[in-house]
Amino acid sequence: MKHKLNREQILIAGCGDIGSQLGLNLVTAGRQVFGLRRNINQLPPGIQGIAADLSQPDTLLNLPQQLDTLFYVVAAGSRDESVYRRAYPDGLHNLLQALQQQGIHPRQLFFISSTAVYHQQNDEWVDENSATEPDNFSGRIMLEAEQIALHSGIPASIVRFSGIYGPGRNYMLSQVSRGIGHPAEPPRYSNRIHRDDCVGALLYLYQLSKKQTLKPIYLASDDQPAPLHEVSDWLAAQLGVEITERSAHRTIGSKRCSNTLLKQSGYRFRYPNYQTGYPELIRAFLR
Repeated sequence: MKHKLNREQILIAGCGDIGSQLGLNLVTAGRQVFGLRRNINQLPPGIQGIAADLSQPDTLLNLPQQLDTLFYVVAAGSRDESVYRRAYPDGLHNLLQALQQQGIHPRQLFFISSTAVYHQQNDEWVDENSATEPDNFSGRIMLEAEQIALHSGIPASIVRFSGIYGPGRNYMLSQVSRGIGHPAEPPRYSNRIHRDDCVGALLYLYQLSKKQTLKPIYLASDDQPAPLHEVSDWLAAQLGVEITERSAHRTIGSKRCSNTLLKQSGYRFRYPNYQTGYPELIRAFLR
């Protein structure tokens, strides 16, 4: 019993798909994991629920008193500017303030951000040191939240994910299955990371944080930025369908994300490119 009471406490704020998978891995490793979200009925067994709304400070009670690591893995759930603001800078500020008021001082904070903070659109390579001057509200609001994390007084690392794909994220597969692909001209570079590598990278950085001081920012994207038309054409070949329509829907800019820093830290991708990450998803999609 004493051993259980002394288990390291980890709080995952916004414990959705990625947060739940991360939490399950940490529970398996012997950690005591708390998942904070509005509806805790959706948490998997093993993760202790904290029912709270990050936009409502008076709900942020009963937080873990011996908290070691805080992961802020929130999904806005809507492309609305006010929703983004509540989810990211306001929600993070409210949670950090609640921790401070309750005398809780985490050893490490991870804030999960997005490559939407980059404005580059001419096929440039971007990394952790590239300029961030987004002309969209989502990128600007995310940058604001990043600064709150980095100036929180807690050792913090920002992890910027590129486009996440994986189980349950079938938008592109659904489009291609209907014969809708992307135009070859102008080529639009896209960047992606498999859900399992999102979890893997966070687990790896958490473990690394116990041995050394982390960098303030990590860009998490797979090894192979690729033009969208190449990805859609490859998926069509795998699905056995013909592309009959090409449209530039849902494309923002054209940049190539470098994962050099993350890989230099020692992380190895389970799915280094879309050709290794999609086959299992395709099999599940076709079932």
